[in-house]
Amino acid sequence: MQLFTNRYQRFTPDQGAPVRTTVGKPRFPLPYDVAGFARLLAPTYGMLKMQQGPYRHIYLERLEAAGVDLISEQLAEIADAAGSDRLVLLCFCDLNVPPPDNWCHRRMFAAWWEDQTGHEVRELDRRRETPAATLF
Repeated sequence: MQLFTNRYQRFTPDQGAPVRTTVGKPRFPLPYDVAGFARLLAPTYGMLKMQQGPYRHIYLERLEAAGVDLISEQLAEIADAAGSDRLVLLCFCDLNVPPPDNWCHRRMFAAWWEDQTGHEVRELDRRRETPAATLF
């Protein structure tokens, strides 16, 4: 199984099976169906208003409490149901905004997962929007 991260708004079906990692569902229409919900990777509602330091501390504690094995099982179930070995973990955060607002739980998970398993979890689309070129 291969894991990647992206935003709901930048995901395309050719990237893999889209997996929700957010407390709530998107309130805007998606042009694709979400393959599953990785509940163990979602923050809590209470965490949503926290600053990065306390958020990171609590989020990493939650990942540690769940552990690699349980998280792997949940992701494998989603992959099996989706019929894909490529899962794209999605949330709302735009990582292209300037610091200090460009942090997100999906990247916290990615760093934690790589540290625990040695497997990289790449962000699929971090490019900045570029204005359309003009001819003159």
